[in-house]
Amino acid sequence: MNQNQPPSLSETPSNIAHWEFNNIQMGYTLSTFDQTHTTFSASNSKEAVRLHFGLKGDYAFTHQQLHQSFDLLGGHHNIMYSQGLDIEVRNKTLQIETFGVDFPKEVFLSLTQDDDDFLKQFTEDMLEGRSTLLSENWGTVDVSIQKVIDEIRQNAYTGRLQEIFLLAKSLELLVLCIDNYRQANVPPTYLKNRTDREKVVAARDYLNGRISNPPNLSNIAKAVGMNECKLKRGFKEMFHSTVFGYLTERRLQLAMQYLRDTQRTAAEIAYELGYSSPQHFSHQFRKKFGLTPNSVRKNP
Repeated sequence: MNQNQPPSLSETPSNIAHWEFNNIQMGYTLSTFDQTHTTFSASNSKEAVRLHFGLKGDYAFTHQQLHQSFDLLGGHHNIMYSQGLDIEVRNKTLQIETFGVDFPKEVFLSLTQDDDDFLKQFTEDMLEGRSTLLSENWGTVDVSIQKVIDEIRQNAYTGRLQEIFLLAKSLELLVLCIDNYRQANVPPTYLKNRTDREKVVAARDYLNGRISNPPNLSNIAKAVGMNECKLKRGFKEMFHSTVFGYLTERRLQLAMQYLRDTQRTAAEIAYELGYSSPQHFSHQFRKKFGLTPNSVRKNP
């Protein structure tokens, strides 16, 4: 893995990773700040299509080439094209976690130029060399998108096999995100203001921090200051899953990771992730993946 500076929004990374393959670049950054409302800038001269993910943390940034400013909650993504990148960022939380994929212009066009009308204006702007943003409504990092990013970050492949794996995952991310933008452009039914969206994002983060001992819906609602009914509907609207459907998916993806990357037994993993018994865990795992936990361990 190449440890050069990845494409990201931060100049103060505490944890970074960078991959390069087929002229495509991927980068992950976790940045920690001493205080909020710190302003910093970042720039490069590369022409690229940037698939940007804000995984955690709130921040505002101005994109000089797009002539636009954004005020973003954790768990968002968009695709932007520009010849060079000059941005100014202001953190609103003490941590910002980002992930990015940079596609060369020609590669992106070869994949998307003959798509339907949703991408037509974006690709036309690219062909004319105009900086552009795919969706005015930023997409949401739902569980399917988070899963792919986790798989990329945790992959243990090397050499050509890693390149093939990363190429496949970059295309999977692109498909998931474009589909997500289509949904994001449908007017919201339940989350009509920023405060409500902030509360639902906080609920997701609260749940992610308690995977092994999850609170009930009432406790989550109290923690974020939202009534249960609105939380259930808003969560599904934003993340395309029920609260506990999201929890189940995250648990099982973590279980698969632990089975592949650690020597913990299936029983140890079951209890660590909060399952009532190894048998319950095995049943849920087989229902999701079509194989038993032990068969994953025997066939890494």
